[in-house]
Amino acid sequence: MPNDDARLTALLSVLESLDTEASTTERGDLDLLDTAELIRRMNAEDRRVPAAVAERATEIASAIDGITARFRRGGRLIYIGAGTAGRIGVLDASECPPTFGTDPSMVVGLIAGGETAIRSAVENAEDDDEAAAASLRDLDLSASDTVVGISASGRTPYVVGGLEYARGLGALTVAIASNADSAIGAAAEIAIEVVTGPEFISGSTRLKSGTAQKLVVNMLTTLSMIKLGKTYRGVMVDLLATNEKLHARSIRTVSQLAGVGVDAASEALRAADGSVKLALLMLAVDASPEAAASALVDADGILRDAIAALA
Repeated sequence: MPNDDARLTALLSVLESLDTEASTTERGDLDLLDTAELIRRMNAEDRRVPAAVAERATEIASAIDGITARFRRGGRLIYIGAGTAGRIGVLDASECPPTFGTDPSMVVGLIAGGETAIRSAVENAEDDDEAAAASLRDLDLSASDTVVGISASGRTPYVVGGLEYARGLGALTVAIASNADSAIGAAAEIAIEVVTGPEFISGSTRLKSGTAQKLVVNMLTTLSMIKLGKTYRGVMVDLLATNEKLHARSIRTVSQLAGVGVDAASEALRAADGSVKLALLMLAVDASPEAAASALVDADGILRDAIAALA
């Protein structure tokens, strides 16, 4: 089939130009090395990732400020990606409710191929350049939202199509790629291109590229949540105590930050219906649950501002 042959030739040409697909002769002896040397070499490659992320600090900051502004207007953060990149977006989204007490609809992860693709590969799903747009349409995407497309190669059709659709609606669009001058970077308003170079195993972008993606999405949600007041003195204060460990962490947090014993912390949490932030405010200013809750609303959820208002 001439058409298929032409597409394959074009794709081979693109892959040839990508750093993430490159191989190096120095790794040709990996199968001959002992385990300790393999660990040393792989770790040496992994150490390159944080420095590569740091080089994109300006773009990451722009994305965080844009995401935070849209959160304050009731907007959402929606990740789109395929394969490992898609799973990293889904993982980050799924961690936000227990960590920051957010509604599950506030941060959403979409992956090419749907729920099945979280655990298993779905053939050709990443090549569908209309699928992400259809899913975003189903979510009633608007200009108040942010869409973050993740792709190591920077050329995944699923991600390119989703970003183009989102940008057309006026949503903030952000691209996270591991190659410079990427197609998704061109499709987005903010391009975070963390160039991590050839992978330890050529083309295995779950390695350095995946690590870089995880570091960046950690920043996008964690730092925007800090700016929204989801932490206090570097501690999670909007976490949901959905299991015994988190319940114990809530008691420990209130006890440490308020300077009270475990019994007093537990009692304050009961009166605050499990809200760490509310319990801390009540203890800080000796306020009733009702007065403290009202002050938090007036302070847009910023505990420091609520304490200052009631002090």
